[in-house]
Amino acid sequence: MLASLTNTEGFGAPALLPASRPKIHPKEKAAIIVRLMLSEGAPLKVTSLPEDMQTELTQQLGKMRRVSRETLKAVVEEFLGELEQVGLSFPGGLEGALSMMDGHMSANAASRLRRLSGGNASVDPWERINAMSLERIVPVLEEESIEVCAVVLSKLPVPRAAELLAKLPGERARAVAYAVSLTGNVDPDTVHRIGLSLATQLDSQPLKAFDAGPGERVGAILNVAAASTRDEVLRGLLEQDKDFAEVVKKNIFTFEHIKARLGPRDVPKVIRLVDQNLIVTALAYAMGVPDLVPSAEHILSNLSQRLTQTLKEEMAGRGKIKEKDAEEAMGAIVMAIRQLEGSGEVVLVEPEQ
Repeated sequence: MLASLTNTEGFGAPALLPASRPKIHPKEKAAIIVRLMLSEGAPLKVTSLPEDMQTELTQQLGKMRRVSRETLKAVVEEFLGELEQVGLSFPGGLEGALSMMDGHMSANAASRLRRLSGGNASVDPWERINAMSLERIVPVLEEESIEVCAVVLSKLPVPRAAELLAKLPGERARAVAYAVSLTGNVDPDTVHRIGLSLATQLDSQPLKAFDAGPGERVGAILNVAAASTRDEVLRGLLEQDKDFAEVVKKNIFTFEHIKARLGPRDVPKVIRLVDQNLIVTALAYAMGVPDLVPSAEHILSNLSQRLTQTLKEEMAGRGKIKEKDAEEAMGAIVMAIRQLEGSGEVVLVEPEQ
């Protein structure tokens, strides 16, 4: 609505007021409406407008003096008439359009649009920077000067700035926090140029082909791999890159981890997704392996008494179970847990550090 107030094309042509009164310029009409809304205590977020519009509006407010009741009534009626004619509105600026198109266009196309608009002085780069994840912003700031980091913290909303500061190394965070006190004399043009430069750098970062990190991806693969393969791969990773191996281990979730990470109330949800024959196979095998017994008992103790009794009877009737069949059955239970976790129906307990 504010954009329509300050649009120089606003309200169509100048209002056709009584012949005894001069026609009013669209900017004057916008100023009248804004003054009226402010006097009535209506919420008016002028900061959502481009800076040039804010400037023009404020200058116009400073030029005006008194407006008769008749003129005020005519302007308000025209404004309300214009509002009633609005059938559809669009988000202001590129970021608004990209937010509206989120999920409907490729990341490559969105990135290209941002790069093309990077040099447009009318685009507010700080809106773009504020919308980015901290994981993207922090690496860039670690390479920037303390003064630039201080400007960034000063421009971002306080909660967001606090999160960003917490991500910086201790010594650098303290230096940046102190430098914020020295940003009072930085002029708006310099701040805008810093924003444009940072936004360009951030938009120039290569897009990731994978949503998950490498450690998470390897962990997910090893989750469904045979135990022998999983152990062999982990041993190799520990020899080549211990830090990466530790990240992978934190992302591994197998049958053995069910006891520690799956909540009691979530056990029935998981079991409902798995074929009963596979459940019996997995539990019967697990009860014979010391490391797997706690998870098997965790499952049995959190089901209804009737179902638990049925499963135990079927487990007792099972003969020797092949390791391959057992791993397939336990893998089915693990996959069901991961499926529920992915949909948000189950939240796993974070592994201990």
